[in-house]
Amino acid sequence: MTSTNSPSTYPSVAPAPGAISHDRAVLKLWGDAGSGYVSDEVYVSNDQIHMMVFSLPPNGRFVHSDRSRTYFSADELYFVLAGSMFLANPETGEVHLVEEGEAIHFGPDVWHHGFNAGTTELRVLELFAPPPATGASQAYARTKPNLETSRYVQDQWLEAWPRRADDARGLDTQRKITSEDSRWRLEGAAGQLPIGIWLSTARLTVGMMRLLPGQRSDVVSRGGDLAGYVLEGQLNVHLTDAPAAGQANGWHQMNEGDGLFIPAHEPHRYFNVTDEPVRMIFGVAPAYLAT
Repeated sequence: MTSTNSPSTYPSVAPAPGAISHDRAVLKLWGDAGSGYVSDEVYVSNDQIHMMVFSLPPNGRFVHSDRSRTYFSADELYFVLAGSMFLANPETGEVHLVEEGEAIHFGPDVWHHGFNAGTTELRVLELFAPPPATGASQAYARTKPNLETSRYVQDQWLEAWPRRADDARGLDTQRKITSEDSRWRLEGAAGQLPIGIWLSTARLTVGMMRLLPGQRSDVVSRGGDLAGYVLEGQLNVHLTDAPAAGQANGWHQMNEGDGLFIPAHEPHRYFNVTDEPVRMIFGVAPAYLAT
C-alpha cells in the first residue's frame, strides 16, 4: 500500500488491537532531493505512538532540508535490525556508530542525520512519541530556525581522548543503548515475563520482552498504547476481553518482522507455544504502568 501524503508527513495508521503482519505496513517515501529519500514501513501511527521500519541502501543517507527537517519535539529510539548506521548530530558534530542489534536514543530538540555505514541494506526500527499526529515532527520543526550548516567532527577532543571521554559522553545528545544498559523487570506473580527497559521518560518507554519455550505471562495491561515488533520466534497474544466485547476470540499469532498494537488499558497475555525463544521490542506511550 502506498501513501499519497506529502514527503514531510506520515500517514495515519491506527490498526485494530492485535497482530499487524509485515505486509500490512503502510509504505511511505520520506524526504526530498535536498534531504535524501528514506523508505518507511509504518506499522502504527496514531495520536499516542509511532512505530515504523526505515531502510537505506548502501551509501544511502538522510540529512535535512528546509522542507524536510529532522528536529522534533519527541523521544525517539532507533534499533538497527540489519546493517550498521552512523547517526550524527549535525549541530554539535557528534557521531555514533550503531551496529546490528544495538539501539540509540535522542530526545526533543536534537538534530539528527543518518548514514548507511555498511555495504548492505540498512534497516532500522523507529519508535517515536509524542507522534507526528500531535504536531511533534515537521509542524514543530518549522517553528524553529533551520540549521544552515552541518558538521560531523568534534575537534575539541583531539589530543584529549580517551582522557576526557567522560566529559565528551556527558555532553552527548544521542546515547547508544546495548543489552548491558537494560534495567530488568520480572513481571507477574511468578516472574514469568522478563522485560529489559532500555528507555523510560514521561513520553515514551521502550523495552525488550523475552519468552522462553512454553512460557506465558499473567494478564497485563499498560498505561499507554503499546506498539511491538517481533525480533525472533513466534509470539501469540490473547486479548482477554475480546470475546466479552463480541469480537473474535482474541487469539493472535506473530512471527519475525510482524508487529503488535495494544491500546492503553487493554488486558492481554503473551504466550510462547513453540520450542524456540521469542524476543519482542516494544514502545509504550505515554505511561508504562496502568494506574
